[in-house]
Amino acid sequence: MRQVAHVQGSWTAQERGAPGAFTLQLLLDHGAGEDDLRPTAQDAQVLLTLLKQSEQAFFDLDRKVLMFGSLTLQ
Repeated sequence: MRQVAHVQGSWTAQERGAPGAFTLQLLLDHGAGEDDLRPTAQDAQVLLTLLKQSEQAFFDLDRKVLMFGSLTLQ
């Protein structure tokens, strides 16, 4: 399991008139590793909200699970 140090988001156009594709690149442990998530637009919105409300996030490279710690509940 690795701590998420930074998240870089991007959007890529697909075929003309088709929806685009989101990518969230997770930079882990200050450059010790990275992994890409390809969420739907709805999932990307939820993930970004959780990342914003969390003090820390961790990514399990083996199971491909993103976990959030100490969420601020409002």
